[in-house]
Amino acid sequence: MEPEPRVKAGLWVSIALRLGDKDGRPGMVLRKGDPDAGGVLVVLHGREGMSVLSQVRGKTGGLAWMRATGPGGVDQETVNAYVDRRVKVDPDLWVLEFEAPDLLPPFEGEIV
Repeated sequence: MEPEPRVKAGLWVSIALRLGDKDGRPGMVLRKGDPDAGGVLVVLHGREGMSVLSQVRGKTGGLAWMRATGPGGVDQETVNAYVDRRVKVDPDLWVLEFEAPDLLPPFEGEIV
């Protein structure tokens, strides 16, 4: 099976923000990355804390998401430390933030 074609990061970000608005989960760009090939981190604000999703490739090569800060909610300090570490390694990274009471993103995607 061939991996799915890659969508430019800037376009994907625009789509994700629109989906968030449509779903009542408003979002914003915290950090702009490379518009063509940048990776994406998604910060989710929930009732029980926060979570960071990081883009990964799934078993079939398709886009998936990993809960980079663990399965449950964490505090702002933990989120900031994780994002800062990742940005130092990947300066092309986008960082988005969404209101997500249940810590689920406003877009479809496999969470591994």
